[in-house]
Amino acid sequence: MYAIVETGGKQYRVSEGATLYVEKLPGEPESTVELDKVLLIQDGESVRVGTPYIDGARVVATVVKQAKAPKILVFKYKPKKNYRKRYGHRQPYTALRIERIEG
Repeated sequence: MYAIVETGGKQYRVSEGATLYVEKLPGEPESTVELDKVLLIQDGESVRVGTPYIDGARVVATVVKQAKAPKILVFKYKPKKNYRKRYGHRQPYTALRIERIEG
């Protein structure tokens, strides 16, 4: 059984017991989060597709941790103009453990 959910402007395929890294969501570690934007549920031979979402379907997940991704360095420059700019960015994310798919 798996489902396709939408969160943070992206779509993810999830199954029970899987760990999922998504854009930062509010919540403390070990708290429960419900993802209610379920686009598709596949259960054995049956497939349910939403228009765009399935009414009453949800995915229940537990927050494992709130963290930041590794730093990426951004370097801008313009040749022959003595313009150089360097900065870094660390994207915050939330790690979720999928508990169950309902619907």
